[in-house]
Amino acid sequence: MSARFYFPGELPHQGEVELGSAAAHHALKVLRLAPGDPLVLFDGSGGELRARLDIRGRAAFAVDGLWQALSRESALNIVLVQALASGDKMDWVIQKAVELGAAGVIPVQAGRSVLKLGGERADKRILHWQQVIVAACEQCGRNRLPFVTPITTLTAYLDAAREVQRLILAPGGERLASVIAALQAESAPSAPLPLHLLVGPEGGWSEGELAQAVRAGCRPVGFGPRILRTETAGLAALAVVQAGWGDC
Repeated sequence: MSARFYFPGELPHQGEVELGSAAAHHALKVLRLAPGDPLVLFDGSGGELRARLDIRGRAAFAVDGLWQALSRESALNIVLVQALASGDKMDWVIQKAVELGAAGVIPVQAGRSVLKLGGERADKRILHWQQVIVAACEQCGRNRLPFVTPITTLTAYLDAAREVQRLILAPGGERLASVIAALQAESAPSAPLPLHLLVGPEGGWSEGELAQAVRAGCRPVGFGPRILRTETAGLAALAVVQAGWGDC
């Protein structure tokens, strides 16, 4: 597989493009690419530029580029609504959600979230997660960048996201695979509704939060008798949805 690099601008559909300093350093010093090696550039809008590497002094160029309108997006519009998790768990969840085809991630400050973010710290963390998304797209071959929203509250999220199918992971909920099969049967094949998967923090959703979500139309689902960790639950749910309804 050719090395892939995100290009933060609009790519031409042919010709040559100078790589930015960060991409050039990664190509030459980390990946140890040599002149003439194949590489792929994408700008996040869809499609990719297949080219070969050229070195001129300290600058690196993608030359002999040929644009290909390739899409590796899921036919399903799945959004992961993830309660904030501590440590590097959020990085892991976002990275793997991108690999599994999520259209985006909405981080939620839940009552039992160990991680508390606000103000400048929250802004910096969002920028960091955007870079996690870029790196994940470079690795997995996606040519469109999934979104990550500013951190929100559960109440604000429930008020804003109404015209979507919403499933909330909770112990004792309906069997997820059965719910997905029923939704698939009910939906128009050409235009399934966006599907949001809500995942609680390390301590789970509080009883009040779960009741609030159910009142707002969220459907509780689960994985049978097992209770999964927050960094496992959403990714497992994405895999189930993609396997039963999507493109996996």
